[in-house]
Amino acid sequence: MNPRILKRIEYHSLNVLTWVIVALVIFPIFWMVKVSLHTNGEILQGITSITIPEPQWQNYKNLWETVNFGQFFKNSLIICTLTMVVSCFLAVLAGYALARYKFPGSGMFGMGVIGTQMIPGIMFLLPIYLLFLQIKDTIGLPMVDTYWGMILVYSAFYTPMSIWIIRSFFVSIPKDLEESARIDGCNRIQAFIKIILPLSLPGIIAMCVYIFLTAWDELMFAWVLTTTPEVQTIPVGIRLFVGQYTNRYDLLMSAATVVTLPVIITFFLTQKYFISGMTAGAVKG
Repeated sequence: MNPRILKRIEYHSLNVLTWVIVALVIFPIFWMVKVSLHTNGEILQGITSITIPEPQWQNYKNLWETVNFGQFFKNSLIICTLTMVVSCFLAVLAGYALARYKFPGSGMFGMGVIGTQMIPGIMFLLPIYLLFLQIKDTIGLPMVDTYWGMILVYSAFYTPMSIWIIRSFFVSIPKDLEESARIDGCNRIQAFIKIILPLSLPGIIAMCVYIFLTAWDELMFAWVLTTTPEVQTIPVGIRLFVGQYTNRYDLLMSAATVVTLPVIITFFLTQKYFISGMTAGAVKG
């Protein structure tokens, strides 16, 4: 067979396969949104059609009235945003140091940073909880059920991977640009701020998206380290909601949609930077 025909067949086959995979991934999300717009009676009877006879928008109103999702949403925004800021700041400084400086133990430190990601998070759960209790008993500073306690834990978890992501961008930027800036009168800090940071913006955005979305979905530590609605995040709110309204599938799907849509919107708005940042982290040294 003609090689050009074979290439066309391969090209179109891969396209079809890609769309099939995309459809399989998107369909559960579509079905979740669809089910959230049905009555609970319709769901219990079984839904076989992809159409929605009468969208039940009041499900979302009932959701916010039944559970204080506004507070959970606010808590998640505060904790995830501040975690993103703290982790990004630390990762940028550490990533630049690893990319530009060779100091004793730099190689071991770099491997140790990424090696921490291989340890299951659940192994830290009890030690962190006991440490927080010890801090309160020793110096009187409450850590459990506080914003700063959650931000400290999340920042410690997400900074190592963030360092590895942003380091790859710093390595890919030629040192000559910094040297030229220093010849023109900039000191090292000015060259870093005016030259390096703007060029590494895609990596910084990718890193921020990674931190925010990962913190937004985290449940295990939020479930153990928060005990009141004033601090509990959306995953905890969903977990509590499931326990109280197990048979209200309409409200359960509405709650899942409320949690999922901000994540989807954030990813699609920043997907170009996120994909380029994660790709650079995967293929560059």
